[in-house]
Amino acid sequence: MTQDNILVDKSIDFAIRMSNCYKYLLKEKREDIISKQMFRSGTSIGANIHEGIQAQSKADFVSKLSIALKEASETSYWLIVLYKANYLEEKLFESLKKDLDEIIRILIASIKTTKKNMV
Repeated sequence: MTQDNILVDKSIDFAIRMSNCYKYLLKEKREDIISKQMFRSGTSIGANIHEGIQAQSKADFVSKLSIALKEASETSYWLIVLYKANYLEEKLFESLKKDLDEIIRILIASIKTTKKNMV
């Protein structure tokens, strides 16, 4: 349960960072297509985690967290594209990627632990 709370907090913080990054890219870089994809997948991570908290079963919980993991993977892709296309500075990219990688590690651990306890 504690790990889930950490995951919720980190996903909310990350969604806020995604929102701020999207606003920056839109206003300062005039980039709205790729950044919108990043924003959608980046904020979807937390939404799926929140759905998982209200899961009807352990299998449903794993399913929701697996969707969150897929969204996190997509977000990682868009961040890399934005960085390589010179829309994100290295410092911002590295910081966002570090936060995202931490969320991914926690998601993987939560999914594995829940699957192990589904006997």
